[in-house]
Amino acid sequence: MAGILMGRFDIYRNPGKSKQTIPYLLDVQSDSISGLATRIVIPLRSLEIFQVVQPPADLCPVIQVEGKDYFLDTAQLGAIPVKELKDYVDSAQGSQLRIVAALDKVFGAY
Repeated sequence: MAGILMGRFDIYRNPGKSKQTIPYLLDVQSDSISGLATRIVIPLRSLEIFQVVQPPADLCPVIQVEGKDYFLDTAQLGAIPVKELKDYVDSAQGSQLRIVAALDKVFGAY
């Protein structure tokens, strides 16, 4: 995958079949292992689907993408081939502390 520059906390449009309910994917993989054929991503879901119950803020922080609020479905993180992450949207670098805290919650860094 040499020559492809991808950054941790970059947001991409979801190219998969689930793009109606998961419109974006957040790249959370360390840049130090950027040469792999896959990237670790967290699905971003609209808060509109959770009108009655709010997801836990520490595990599912909310970020804005293209003017709308989306929560990180952190527990559903997974790997996707780099070649599928084509449509860069934005960076969530400004939310880094909350994103890393959510990942720490999943992996037991507390």
